[in-house]
Amino acid sequence: MLFETSAAVPGAGPPRAAAPGPPAGAPAVRPAAGPRRRAAAFARREGGPLYAAVRRGLAARRLRAVPVTLAAVGLTGACYLLQHTPAGLGLVRDAGFVRAEDPLWLALLRTPLSLFVPALDLPVWGALAQLLVVFGIAEIAVGRRALLAVACLSTLAGSAYARIGVALGPDALLGLPASDARIADTGPSAAVVGVAVWVCHRYRARLTGAAVVAAMVVEAAVKPNLAGKEHLAAIAAALVLCAGDALRQRRRQRSPSGAPGSSERSGAPPIRSWRARRGLAHLRSWWTARSVARALARGRLR
Repeated sequence: MLFETSAAVPGAGPPRAAAPGPPAGAPAVRPAAGPRRRAAAFARREGGPLYAAVRRGLAARRLRAVPVTLAAVGLTGACYLLQHTPAGLGLVRDAGFVRAEDPLWLALLRTPLSLFVPALDLPVWGALAQLLVVFGIAEIAVGRRALLAVACLSTLAGSAYARIGVALGPDALLGLPASDARIADTGPSAAVVGVAVWVCHRYRARLTGAAVVAAMVVEAAVKPNLAGKEHLAAIAAALVLCAGDALRQRRRQRSPSGAPGSSERSGAPPIRSWRARRGLAHLRSWWTARSVARALARGRLR
């Protein structure tokens, strides 16, 4: 017949069987992600929450979200300008220069301002950029109180290490030469490093925090001066804070929600006992419930 198509074509061979497909209801197998997708996914896990928090804060309040950061940048710039005037240099030296040979009470009094006094041998734009970026992110991400607390603690840790290292002497493991006692300990670098480690801990950016710590270790190894060692002391203080915060979070997670002293509460309203509702309010609620029950019963009987 003209329309018959079932006849075998000479030399074509036997017909091939169709490839078996996936069983019904089986999930579709996605192709393996390429290196770009894996890198993007890792970047979202590492810095996504922090980026989202900073973006929301800036979108909602703009520059009003970082008043402490702007004040720190302005104060650092003012100290830099004063340092380059004959009368201002003495004022800044008396109010913000911290040395290990100074009395302890005087060093503690000068420490808050020393954070905003840029080092004379370093470009001021580096200190301003550190404050603007790291302090700005931290102020939005963890709040002003945490920012100031961690910054002051990191600066105090660096200054305390300088005094302890000079007291130990150059022969000790962590000791410093006596000449370091006359070096002015100023600048925001120790505070910036400590704040960066704290923010990475709070937002679980572990790789970024490890990179900050590794960079400071390499700096101290390549250029073993007082500033590099103070950075390591600031990191040690920040890591102690991180360990304490992690321990507190673990205890909070382990404690039951209903146990006394637990900070986590369920969304259910508090339970009020029958005895606590005695009086007119109790009688009124009881009478309302009785009336509703009678109305429902009448409707059923009808």
